[in-house]
Amino acid sequence: MSDAPEATPVQTKTSEPHPLDALTGGAFSAATSGERSARIREWLATQPATDKLQEVFKELSARDKGAARAVRERLDEIRRAQGQAAVAAEWTARAEALLATAQLNIADALAWQRDAAKAGAPLSREPLSTLKAQLSERVKTIEDLQHRVQVQREAAVLLAQRIEVLSTKPWKDAQAALELLSADVGHWQEQAQELTGDAAWPSVDVRFPAQLESSRTQLLVVWEAFQSALAQTAAAAEDENAPLPPVPVWADELRLARGLPAEAAAAKAAPRAAAKPKVDPEVREKAMQAVREALSKLEEETAQGHGKASAGAATALRAVLKVHGKLIDAELERKVHAALVAAGELEGWQRWSADQLREDLVARAEALLQRPEGQALGGRKMQESLRQLREQWKQADQGAPANHALWKRFDDACNAAHKVVEAWLEKVRAEGAEHRAQRMALVEEVKAWAQEQAGAAAADWKAVNRALHQFAERWRAGGHVSEKVFAELQPLWKQAMASAAAPLEAAQKASLERRQAMIEEAASLGAAASLRIDAIKALQQRWQAEAQSVPLDRKQEQKLWDAFRKPLDEAFNRKSAERERGAAELSARDRAVLDASKALEAANASNDAQRIREAMAALDSALKDQESAAALKQKQPETQDGQAQAATDSGASEADAKPAPAAAARPVVAVRGDDRPGMRRSEPAPQARAGRAAGDRDRRDGRAPRDAAARGPRLGDTAFRAQRDAMEHAQIALRKLAAQAHGEALTRLMSAWKSRDAAQVPSVQELGGKVPAGVRSSWAQAIGAPAGAVAEQALLRLEIAAELPTPAEQLAARRAMQLQMLTRRNEPAPAETWARDAALVFAGASDEASARRLQGVLKVLLRK
Repeated sequence: MSDAPEATPVQTKTSEPHPLDALTGGAFSAATSGERSARIREWLATQPATDKLQEVFKELSARDKGAARAVRERLDEIRRAQGQAAVAAEWTARAEALLATAQLNIADALAWQRDAAKAGAPLSREPLSTLKAQLSERVKTIEDLQHRVQVQREAAVLLAQRIEVLSTKPWKDAQAALELLSADVGHWQEQAQELTGDAAWPSVDVRFPAQLESSRTQLLVVWEAFQSALAQTAAAAEDENAPLPPVPVWADELRLARGLPAEAAAAKAAPRAAAKPKVDPEVREKAMQAVREALSKLEEETAQGHGKASAGAATALRAVLKVHGKLIDAELERKVHAALVAAGELEGWQRWSADQLREDLVARAEALLQRPEGQALGGRKMQESLRQLREQWKQADQGAPANHALWKRFDDACNAAHKVVEAWLEKVRAEGAEHRAQRMALVEEVKAWAQEQAGAAAADWKAVNRALHQFAERWRAGGHVSEKVFAELQPLWKQAMASAAAPLEAAQKASLERRQAMIEEAASLGAAASLRIDAIKALQQRWQAEAQSVPLDRKQEQKLWDAFRKPLDEAFNRKSAERERGAAELSARDRAVLDASKALEAANASNDAQRIREAMAALDSALKDQESAAALKQKQPETQDGQAQAATDSGASEADAKPAPAAAARPVVAVRGDDRPGMRRSEPAPQARAGRAAGDRDRRDGRAPRDAAARGPRLGDTAFRAQRDAMEHAQIALRKLAAQAHGEALTRLMSAWKSRDAAQVPSVQELGGKVPAGVRSSWAQAIGAPAGAVAEQALLRLEIAAELPTPAEQLAARRAMQLQMLTRRNEPAPAETWARDAALVFAGASDEASARRLQGVLKVLLRK
């Protein structure tokens, strides 16, 4: 039945084919939306041109939005591809510019890749993928060069240390190692030259060439000094008259060979009495004075913050130290060092500062195993600390001579602390092996479970989905393994999960097709002129059964459900809107009541009591105008038979209206002793509620029978609420106006008493219903008469009548009056004589305290 409305359009399209029908393979002449979508997909598989796609989409979007969705997606894909092509061209040009530069900055290359990804450039497609690989290779080459520079620096330091160690051994051992050491130094120079000749050397960071050149200079200086000292030693060994070498060990060895005592033994054998100062005290004093002057100048410039002047003063101080540095004492040397450190000039003091830094590193390394109880470092933290300490030691060794004693202490402390790291690494390896075994067992379990599910007759897809999620959770919680092991296990896990989830994915694909078909069916039901509730309910039940049998991703399932319920909701909303639109149409009586309610609201806003009462009367008349209309409608003659029937009914009504003659009461002879209701013979039994006439019930409580015709039809909800709210607001406004009028009348009364003017006394209507005309005239006479004494007793009686508090100075008089009233029981109470008491007060003089007390009393009594 749902396809019946489409039969006529199909015949029309067959007789008059659409111009684009041949292009799309008959999509415009398809009988159903599903067939039209299938033909559109087949046509899209032929890769049509963009202009054809736009033309087909323009025609098809007005006919079938579901089938046009595929065309729109293809157009969107083409536009995205064009946008990506433009972005790819832009980032290709940038990458080529980077590659063309001779000096490539690593940060620029990394920023290109990051910014291109943010801009949406297709880095996985050509030519961006090739350019990306080229930039990565270029960056890798530069980083490798920088790493090799660091290695060369370390090698230069090691060579210098070998030369220093050889200078402490016999000179023949040094001469034997000269050839091998010369080959190593030459090889180091060749490698350094190879680094500087690399094509990527200009792109290396600026600090690395300077470091390599510094290492080369230091190594060559040490190597040349070693060669010259060794040659001088060989010459002195052959010729006794030749001068001794500057190396102390070799010089002592040659002295012993010549039969002379060593330098240390000669110094001890020299008589102490003959020892004389090597330096003249006057020369030492002049040297220290020159150093003090240069030191004071540097301290002055440093204290004043003069950067250039302090640098010049530091240079002058170093020049003085070169001349007189050996003649100053330790205290002055310490001050000079402190001044140079403050000025940022440590040239010439590398050994002292490096040793200080090394001692600090040694103390930190030894403290790694001496931490308080409960604060010991873990394995990873200990490993990072040791790595940082060794890096800092390497930096301290650069540009300063080595200190083997401190290095021995530092290395021993680091090796002792590294035992903690070794134990931790052993534990990590053991845990990694255990976690690997667990993950392999999980992979095998997934494979076995997949085989069991393949052999099952009927699968519970919800249970399958739940089991797959549980496997995935167990894999995520499988413990830490190394990156290498994870890279080995991950493909096995993905393969096992893919084979296990294949049946569920196939079922989900079939369920998705069925749901798409139900969405199209829901769209056709929603677009029908009349809603078929039974078909909609059956379709919803089919959807629920499908959703409960095959689970989908939550977001995808919600999206499909929204697409399914959208046409049905629109159809029901359209039906509800039509129903509400019919109900919202107001009748003539409702419009009249609404107009009267609006007029009453306007009157309420005017604060005019007379206008509010008139508007209330108009609203009441609008509510009762329907009675005459209903009566006129009933009196219209319809047919002759209707008139006869009305006459007959009228006669019957008149007959019923006449009172029936009362039945004669029979004398009571004897009754039984049952006095229950309904059991006395002299009383009729009470009838049931259903058998009692409505007129009898209404007459029982004194109300007239209700006449539905006279009441008229009920008001609409809008009109009823409007008139109810308007009447409530009107009553509130009238009460507010009455309160205001009462306050004004009371104020005028107090003013008349104060001025003794009876003409200012308000009228009876203004004073309210509590003040009769006689009372008002008595008050006016008392006010008009000359003022007498203040009637305190009358004021106290008024306060008692109004139940208001009395001022503190009158409390005793009030208690005495209350005691007297208790003894005079026959006298009227103050609440009965308050009008006469007020006249007595008005006859007296007016003062501020009495007026305030009287006004408060009358404010209460006039409202009771």
